[in-house]
Amino acid sequence: MPRAQRVDEAGGIYHALNRGNARAKIFRKDADFEAFERILAEGLLRYDVQLFAYQLMPSHWHLVLRPNQDGQMSQFLRWVTATHTMRFHAHYHTSGQGHVYQGRFKSFPMQDDDHFLTVCRYVERNALRAKLVQRAEDWRWGSLWRWRQPREPTPVLLSPWPIPRRPNWIDRINEDLSEPELTAIRRCVKRGAPLGDSDWVDATVRRFGLESTLRPRGRPQIRPLPNSEQPRTPTKES
Repeated sequence: MPRAQRVDEAGGIYHALNRGNARAKIFRKDADFEAFERILAEGLLRYDVQLFAYQLMPSHWHLVLRPNQDGQMSQFLRWVTATHTMRFHAHYHTSGQGHVYQGRFKSFPMQDDDHFLTVCRYVERNALRAKLVQRAEDWRWGSLWRWRQPREPTPVLLSPWPIPRRPNWIDRINEDLSEPELTAIRRCVKRGAPLGDSDWVDATVRRFGLESTLRPRGRPQIRPLPNSEQPRTPTKES
């Protein structure tokens, strides 16, 4: 099956995700997380991309970002992934022992309204959902922890958000997302489908040719013809 087209347009906002091969750990200690943040910072200097939210987990990472030039998100993420892979193999002496990542990154575009805030909540509470911390803001390797500091630690990674956070943002992060919210985000992660209200999704799908991201997967069912339309079986007389 051909891959769905990847949207990477200047000014769009996207969620991006990649996992370790076979869901193996890609961050084994604090120094690994620190090194990846330095890679992100270096990449942000190389490519015209803004990072709004992120969370680094032992086996994967989530980023919410916006390219300011067409194609810059893909270039940025390819560079980040390749650089991290190279440094991981060098540090752990695993060159030739298999892939670090499961494959290319996954991404989907989102509308810059409450859908953006919902995705940021999903990203920033990832460690809490995985029961790695008691409170979401306690997870050191993400944008929520950075945002809470009096001054963002070095290296500086975060850009101002396109819309303001809602009041009591930290409390909102620590609340569970609703099942419809989780279902919608997980579907978009899996399929690369746009996330937004129906009119925005329809317009985005038409504009970028993303119809396949909304269709059920698998072959279409073959429905039997009505009896009146069934082809006749030839007889000896015919």
